[in-house]
Amino acid sequence: MLQLFHLSPSKEGSLQKRLREQIANAIMNGNVPLDSPLPSSRKLANHLKIARNTVVLTYEHLLDDGYLVARDRKGYFVNPDILKGRVATTQIEPSHIKECQLPDWERRFKMMPTKQTNIVKAADWQSYQYPFIYGQFDEKIFPSVNWRECCRDAASDTALHDWASDNHNNDDPRLIEQIRTRLLPRRGVWASAEQILITVGSQQSLFMLVQLLLNQDSVLGLEEPGYVDVRNIASLYSCQIKPLAIDNDGLIVDDQLTGCDLIYTTPSHQCPTAVTMPINRRYELLSKASKDDFLIIEDDYESETNFNNNPSPALKSLDTNDRVIYIGSLSKTLAPGLRLGYVVASERLIQELRALRRLMIRHPATNNQRATAFFLERGYYDALMRNIARNYQARWNAMNDALHKYFPGSYKAPTFGGSCYWIKGPELLDTTRLQTLAKQEGVLIEPGHIHFIDATSRPKNYFRLGFSSISADRIEQGIKILSDIIPDALNHSLIRE
Repeated sequence: MLQLFHLSPSKEGSLQKRLREQIANAIMNGNVPLDSPLPSSRKLANHLKIARNTVVLTYEHLLDDGYLVARDRKGYFVNPDILKGRVATTQIEPSHIKECQLPDWERRFKMMPTKQTNIVKAADWQSYQYPFIYGQFDEKIFPSVNWRECCRDAASDTALHDWASDNHNNDDPRLIEQIRTRLLPRRGVWASAEQILITVGSQQSLFMLVQLLLNQDSVLGLEEPGYVDVRNIASLYSCQIKPLAIDNDGLIVDDQLTGCDLIYTTPSHQCPTAVTMPINRRYELLSKASKDDFLIIEDDYESETNFNNNPSPALKSLDTNDRVIYIGSLSKTLAPGLRLGYVVASERLIQELRALRRLMIRHPATNNQRATAFFLERGYYDALMRNIARNYQARWNAMNDALHKYFPGSYKAPTFGGSCYWIKGPELLDTTRLQTLAKQEGVLIEPGHIHFIDATSRPKNYFRLGFSSISADRIEQGIKILSDIIPDALNHSLIRE
């Protein structure tokens, strides 16, 4: 039985934790006979070359958890009760399964999201020396000690009483209050608690809004180029998608907006170009919405990461006709994996969104909501934003200098802030090929063609460079390597022509 157990040096966690998990898994998998004692603590410790006390504590822990029973002078045995209620299964050989018994999944699908073109990021991006990718965070900046404190306090007896019970479809009132009084006023937005809904990131906000507000007869206006996932979400519901031109001031407000029922826009940092819509155009857009009777989704992502002392107010803050649906995200500033966002809109719309959310997930995990509320209350979020702004500005400057040196005339530097640059390469450049070549040199970039709606005419010479996950001292060398690769990528494109 000793051969069942071994400890891999590559795994994380203490020796005791790893040994406990391995023994528990062996028991639940039926690998340990009920009538045979486990190896003595001395034998197992010698076999694994660990301290005997580690094995003793592991056995005692498993005894307390009900995995083991102790028998006098015989040792530890598997507790038969731990295996009760498990369904006995017999492995069926694939050859015994008739082909006619298998469902035809392709025929049954009413939609296939896997057929859509999506942004794909390298799962191992952290192993690259120059990760110019967007939307990831730098763990060196994140205040992990403060976050752990808030998570620990969210698990205290008092906090547990608040959030662990069934909240039906309600949100944590402490987080709502922090969003209402601390985050939104910075953007000039004032809202009641009834006008705010917590979501599982801005992605869920967009999905629910499309479900509620659009059908096959509706027209959704999207910036071109624009955010890929909005386009993909809308296509699932067969609504009409209208590409809307942008310029160096963001979405162009003219007759192209006529006929739209809903417009999605990113005025603070246009996605993906990062240009900012000036305040005069924001007023023009609001006037046009009222005149032509359409609604606006304002995705105010990265509004906190600005280097301008006088940032433009949110579109929502200027809206006097209740036309703007405001989407914010805590995932972009705290950590992408947190998946917390919020919608600010008419109370009537929030009522329907809340009812729809209840059918989907009831509500986002309230323990995460409470931990985030503590993080905001204690000023940790403010300190994080100052730290992010300081680091991002240094990276912004390093990126600007490097691009000016190696890619002159290929970009417009974002004036409001953010965490990326949008680059226009030579006309014949295929950035998909550039991406492949750059990877071989430890450089990650994101081709930009995916952000254009018409698949048949997408330009291939645009790409995006994010700097949220790369330190300032590595930016210039990464950009230099990228510029050196351009000729090879161009030669490949010319050969294909």
